Amino acid sequence: MTIIKLENMTCLKFYYLIGLSLLLMACKTNSLLTDSLDQKMPKEYENQKNSSTIKMQKWTAFIIDNHLKLLIDSALKNNFDMRIALQKVEVARAGLRLNKGILLPEVGANVGVGQRKFGEYTMDGVGNFDTRFSPNLTPSQRIPNPLPDYYVGLQATWEIDLWAKLKNKKKAAVAKFIASQHGKDLIITNLIAEVASIYFELLALDNEIQILKDNIVLQQTALDLVSAQKEAGKANELGIELLGAQLMNSKSLLIALQQQLLEYEQNINYLCGTFPKPIQRDTNYFTNHIQQTLHLGIPSDLLKNRPDILQASALLRAQNADVISAERAFYPSLNINSALGLQSFNAMLLLETPSSVAYNILGGLAAPLLNRRFLKANLMNANAERKQAYIHYESVITNSFREVYVTMNYIKNMNDMFNLKKSEVNLLKQSIATSTELFKAGRANYLEIIFAQKNALQSQLELATYYMLQNKALIKLYKALGGGWQSGMN
Repeated sequence: MTIIKLENMTCLKFYYLIGLSLLLMACKTNSLLTDSLDQKMPKEYENQKNSSTIKMQKWTAFIIDNHLKLLIDSALKNNFDMRIALQKVEVARAGLRLNKGILLPEVGANVGVGQRKFGEYTMDGVGNFDTRFSPNLTPSQRIPNPLPDYYVGLQATWEIDLWAKLKNKKKAAVAKFIASQHGKDLIITNLIAEVASIYFELLALDNEIQILKDNIVLQQTALDLVSAQKEAGKANELGIELLGAQLMNSKSLLIALQQQLLEYEQNINYLCGTFPKPIQRDTNYFTNHIQQTLHLGIPSDLLKNRPDILQASALLRAQNADVISAERAFYPSLNINSALGLQSFNAMLLLETPSSVAYNILGGLAAPLLNRRFLKANLMNANAERKQAYIHYESVITNSFREVYVTMNYIKNMNDMFNLKKSEVNLLKQSIATSTELFKAGRANYLEIIFAQKNALQSQLELATYYMLQNKALIKLYKALGGGWQSGMN
């Protein structure tokens, strides 16, 4: 496990300044909006990095517990949310493929067979009847009635992108696909953090259960001692009752912790997409692993690794392109329709080229003039969604700096609290032995033994909790800095 070492509070002040500058940047007009979408931090902070700032570690290097690595690897492969996220990427990929050729003409093959009967007292009927007696036509050129129609050929439609409407639709599709990728990365980051957090809670419960078992032994020893003193006339029944009640309370607490441990194990199994089973883990992790120290300077550039910021930025680019596309829908559109093929009313003559070759081409400008409610509603919707995306983008940036700032303070304070609690545990452990010796010598009563054991047990359980909170805080900071997804399923 890695500890982020805070050199001084100046680091935290820089976080606040960076966050404030980003908020001010967020207040720019829409004309500057597209220029700020490359996720670059303010230029005045780009060079404010000392030599101790390092590149974000991959989770496989950051996590040193092999059991936890196996659990995370299983979760990345089998987690239900992860599998859904992969399908969302495929949905976005389909949208990207749909819009990939939007600037190119659509070409399709057409094979048609039909027949038409003209009325004898119609212009078509009379005109076609007259061709039967034309001396200049061969028998094969005379139009029959009913009139068959055979056609084999290609048809094409092409909208010329005069105003970059289609180009912006393509940009939106690309940005949404990128956002889906970052959405998957966000799930990877959250999943790693969640599995690791529950794993450390399991280790803390293992530690608490062992502490409780050790204290039950001590409480049983104290109860036996007071019982022996009662038989010797040096203690009374009240001491036996109080110590016995304390022992029963510890045993019931042990059962409750074991149930909680079972639930946490199954929570990890669910995250890993597996059925209930015991979780393999290093129960002595907290005592056997020496915590390493990582010197971190001003890692403002690490926040660019956060997949939620990257996702929000990509969605904002997509909505911005959608607005432009909706605006350009009011402009005239140039459409070209064409067809090329073989056509004949006699199937035996269909392949007689070039006589049976038929083609047409038609181009025209079309602009919406009346009843443009659909276009107006679409533009209103696109503008509203862009504003939502921009507010979300601003919110994600602000929240990211809040998380880092709070977590770094939390780690510093937790380290101080842990050291104090560790000293408290050592003193209270000694108080148990002291109270027992004093009781044997007749210089203390059983209430002092009960009080010493109760305080020692409580402090040891709190120390185990502090172990867990320290490790969870490091995972939380690692996540806040955008770590985890770099070596995930990319």
